[in-house]
Amino acid sequence: MIVAQQLRKRFGDIVAVHEVSLRAEDGQVTGLLGPNGAGKTTTLRLLYGLMRPDAGTVQIDEVDVVADPLGAQAKVGVLPDAHGLYPRLSAREHVRYFGELQGLRGAALEQQIAALIERLDMGGIADRRAAGFSQGERMKVSLARALVHGPNNVILDEPTNGLDVMSTRAVRKLIRELRDEGKCVLFSSHVMQEVSALCDVIVLVAGGRVVARGTPDELRALSGHGDLEDAFVELTGIDDHRADHRADGGQA
Repeated sequence: MIVAQQLRKRFGDIVAVHEVSLRAEDGQVTGLLGPNGAGKTTTLRLLYGLMRPDAGTVQIDEVDVVADPLGAQAKVGVLPDAHGLYPRLSAREHVRYFGELQGLRGAALEQQIAALIERLDMGGIADRRAAGFSQGERMKVSLARALVHGPNNVILDEPTNGLDVMSTRAVRKLIRELRDEGKCVLFSSHVMQEVSALCDVIVLVAGGRVVARGTPDELRALSGHGDLEDAFVELTGIDDHRADHRADGGQA
């Protein structure tokens, strides 16, 4: 379980995250949704300890991310917004390296690698160097790296961004499987169909703040719109922002 309370993060004069609180439960998929610049990626980076908050707290399975970042990171698998791979390493070597960073060794590590290669259908690329991998192949390796230590909590930043239809379906299937295994899954996305199909709970952020939270049906009811995309636009105030921008002489 991931619990954040009153998170704040400023970059110079810009307040990227302002008193964000959220709770992602085990056995659920929690979606973090918001317009561009809403603070989603910064919030995720605060949650897994890549950034230190200016104020507020984060706990992963009751381990404080600020006080014990390594202890908390051992309990979470992360797919960041940048999926950088070492071009000269094979897919298998990438996963092995990240497993070793998490303290895995020997037969236990090799069994975990083999299981992930099978689960993510990576047999054809397992021993190929990463240079020249497609976006979908890079995503599979990145997911395997995130899951190699068997974390109870998984954070995914735009996991299907740039993927083709079949790769997108494979990622969505994996997310459902992780939820059904009782894991806590927190992911960001801008694809409404994906959010509606996968999320048990949605946290909406805009301007660095949480503006609404609930199930997809609860957000539809709260907004008065039957379509989740319309609910998103209403609750985040995107149309109001565009109208203000036009009134100031800008372009929508």
